[in-house]
Parts: sequence; C-alpha cells; structure tokens
Amino acid sequence: MRTDEFWQLIDEARAGAGGEADAVAARAVALLAERDPADILGYARQQQRVLTASYRVDLWGAAYLINGGASDDGFEYFRGWLMTQGRAVFAKAVADPDSLAELPRVRAAALSGEEFDGEEMLSVPWDAYRKATATELPADRDPVPEPDLNDFWDFDDEEEARRRLPKLAALFVEPPQE
Repeated sequence: MRTDEFWQLIDEARAGAGGEADAVAARAVALLAERDPADILGYARQQQRVLTASYRVDLWGAAYLINGGASDDGFEYFRGWLMTQGRAVFAKAVADPDSLAELPRVRAAALSGEEFDGEEMLSVPWDAYRKATATELPADRDPVPEPDLNDFWDFDDEEEARRRLPKLAALFVEPPQE
C-alpha cells in the first residue's frame, strides 16, 4: 500500500466519524477488512512508517503539554489520535509540533482538559486482518527501526517549553510569576 492510499483510507474512515478517534478506528478496520490481506499488510507497514516518522522529541513535548503528561505509551496513543486528524494535520505537526496550537479542538482542550488518545488506531491493521482472515497478522520481517531520541528535554521545564513550543505553552503552561 502506498502512502497516498494509506491516508485516503484514513480520510474515508474519518468521513462521518464525528471526529472521534475510536469511531475513525472502527471505520478504518471495517474498510480495511474488505480489502485483500496483502493490502492490510501494506497498511500495517505504512502505519509503522508514519509512527516512526512522528517519533520526535518536540512532538512528544507537545503531547505532554496538551495531555498534561505523556508516558511512552501515552505518546503512542497521542500519535494514534494525530493520525485520525488526517495527513495534512499529521505532516504539519511532525514538521512543527507547535502548529497543533492552531487546531480548534486543541485550543478548546486548554480550557476543558480534554486529552487526545487514539489507542484504537494503533490496532487497526491487526483487527482488520483478524476480521478478514480469522488469523493473526503475520509479524513484519522488515520492521522499521525506531529513531534514537537523544535530544530529550525536561517537559516539566516551563521556560524550555515556552522556548521550544511557544504557541502551545501559551495555551497550556501557567504564565510566569512576576
């Protein structure tokens, strides 16, 4: 499955899902399960590439600010939610995590405390393969390596958050005391 096909399937799943990550995931499973098992394997590889491309320190910092914390699993689930936002939002967030401050739902979360979790999106290929074949998705023989995150910063350091992610920090970090 090519990158364009991967994102087209997600866009199709997003249509009518009401913006809810679990609904997008359920629709994606249904759509993918109708395809040939080779397409499902291709989707799984593309998803792994997308997740690997988004495994970035500053995006993790953005997830941490937005969700009020993000463990390694929490960061995975956040990126699952980010996938449900579509290719353009995803690509922009990977290139510039601070751009997430432009999303109305993220801006609203600064007041409501809503957290963004798309855990169900991460299991789409496995669920679709099981539904289509009644067997488990075969292990990928050529897994995509996870990048090294050696540029970590203290996500609780408000000054560093303001420096690295100024728009998000303006929404989610308390103003400095004078």
